[in-house]
Amino acid sequence: MFNDLLRGLLAPSPARLPEPDAKLALAALLVRVARSDGDYAEDEIVLIDRVLARRHGLSAFEAAQLRRDAEELERQAPDTVRFTRALKEAVPYDHRVEVLEALWSVVLADGVRDEEEDSILRLVANLLGVNDVDSNMARKRVEEGRA
Repeated sequence: MFNDLLRGLLAPSPARLPEPDAKLALAALLVRVARSDGDYAEDEIVLIDRVLARRHGLSAFEAAQLRRDAEELERQAPDTVRFTRALKEAVPYDHRVEVLEALWSVVLADGVRDEEEDSILRLVANLLGVNDVDSNMARKRVEEGRA
């Protein structure tokens, strides 16, 4: 299952992902960012589940299953640069902006913004092809509780 998705994402000209694959790939990016500091904490896992449930209208059980599948996909996915660039080609722009909001909610869950987290979110936004204005607006919506 994951091999086909990754092959499709990493093809020279990836096609748009069908909705279930796009949800999974974007959830894997949430997991990757949460794991980026080497501490994939329980509070991050809980928040990812909440984000997935809210954004996709899933039950708690369905969100947890999607996250577990995303954890496995994230383990198999190539480096962040290739993975994120592949998502850029396969996922519509508005969904990528929504993913940035979700990523910011995970990063800001502890109430602290640090340089490392800012750096990775700037990189991911750039690789996803989200412009600076939309990326900053996504962060502000999360900080203000509107996302």
